[in-house]
Amino acid sequence: QVQLVESGGGSVQTGGSLRLSCAKSGYTYTYYSMGWFRQAPGKEREVVAAISPGGDSMREADSVLGRFTISRHNAKNTLYLQMDNLKPEDTAIYYCAASERSWPDYWAHDWAYIYWGQGTQVTVSS
Repeated sequence: QVQLVESGGGSVQTGGSLRLSCAKSGYTYTYYSMGWFRQAPGKEREVVAAISPGGDSMREADSVLGRFTISRHNAKNTLYLQMDNLKPEDTAIYYCAASERSWPDYWAHDWAYIYWGQGTQVTVSS
């Protein structure tokens, strides 16, 4: 069993920055591909970014390309999402998730991820 706990959310103004963290605990023998997803009120959950088990390959959604950076520190069992130049449309609950699928298969599909955190709120005001 894998447990994921997000932190780092908050409220910022347009153009501001936040860094989200996701701490992973539990069975760690198998390395997982990791992803960040978000869900805004009244909208479907969407992928933000994902990273390979070794951390050497990343994918980002077009909407965050050039503004958000995903990274991971496997020795610390922690996943990160650096968010810069935030916009009001980035307002959402952000979730980290773990996938056992071979990278980069189905990296953008939430159904491919088997473990999820509880989410952290990010609010960007204009």
